[in-house]
Amino acid sequence: MAHRVDDRQSRLPVAPATVLALPPSGQAKQDLRSNGTTLDSLLCGAFAGAIAKTVIAPLDRTKIIFQVSSKRFSAKEAFRLLYCSYMKDGLLSLWRGNSATMVRVMPYAAIQFCSHEQYKKQLAGYYGYQGKALPPFPRFLAGSLAGTTAAMLTYPLDMVRARMAVTAKEMYSNIMHVFVRISQEEGVKTLYRGFTPTILGVIPYAGITFFTYETLKKLHTEKTKRSQPYPFERLAFGACAGLIGQSASYPLDVVRRRMQTAGVTGSSYSTILQTMQEIVTHEGIVRGLYKGLSMNWVKGPIAVGISLSTFDITHSFLLKLHQRSYFTH
Repeated sequence: MAHRVDDRQSRLPVAPATVLALPPSGQAKQDLRSNGTTLDSLLCGAFAGAIAKTVIAPLDRTKIIFQVSSKRFSAKEAFRLLYCSYMKDGLLSLWRGNSATMVRVMPYAAIQFCSHEQYKKQLAGYYGYQGKALPPFPRFLAGSLAGTTAAMLTYPLDMVRARMAVTAKEMYSNIMHVFVRISQEEGVKTLYRGFTPTILGVIPYAGITFFTYETLKKLHTEKTKRSQPYPFERLAFGACAGLIGQSASYPLDVVRRRMQTAGVTGSSYSTILQTMQEIVTHEGIVRGLYKGLSMNWVKGPIAVGISLSTFDITHSFLLKLHQRSYFTH
């Protein structure tokens, strides 16, 4: 009888044991946080780039038009060009080519900011500075590598954006039309015309920009004992970084634009040296290679300041959200 009762009890359904989930280990938290940060860097970078470029799009378009022409640049002429574009084609004409800019700048900024974070981590590990600010040369190197990576992966989009900025609507109706027409009439290789001066220019530009921004943040922390600057301080640091970085690499930016738009301006720029020589011969060093630099001193610091500060603020915000979720779970 006792055996029969035992058998019956053994056949009764048993409720599954409730397993209490342990909080993730420190290593798991770190892995989750680093994975989240990679995606966050891409999203925040794309958002920061889109905001910055949209704000300064009319000035950027005006600068490109002067860069690719032999007209002498002045603030008065730049304002006149903006006014004539507005009167002739309406307010939205000032943002012509901005759709191509967005298609280019969002992946460009996403890749640049994300790769910058990754290069910083790798270089910090290599030089033994985990969790600390990098020394000067690795700080410059991380920025240069990030800019080069982004430029290499998105260059054809930059070419398309330059073409749309200097032509009328009738010539290129949309981004795909530019790709198709250039490929058919000038060859696929044309999509990479100006690639070399772009890379040569982006190495000092991105390196100096990120180096200056990171250095100013480091000095600020040491002086104020605050781990994070205020938003307006970030804007100021980014503006200084953009001003120095763009001034250092500006002649190569002019050369790049001339080579990119040679097919629609009737010019025959084929190499960097030949392009530089022609610009200097016909327009001079300052008025040729530095044409539009004063406008860049207005729009450049604004764009870089907005971009770097927006990335930092949104990235810090998302990181805090991740940290809160780790503690609550």
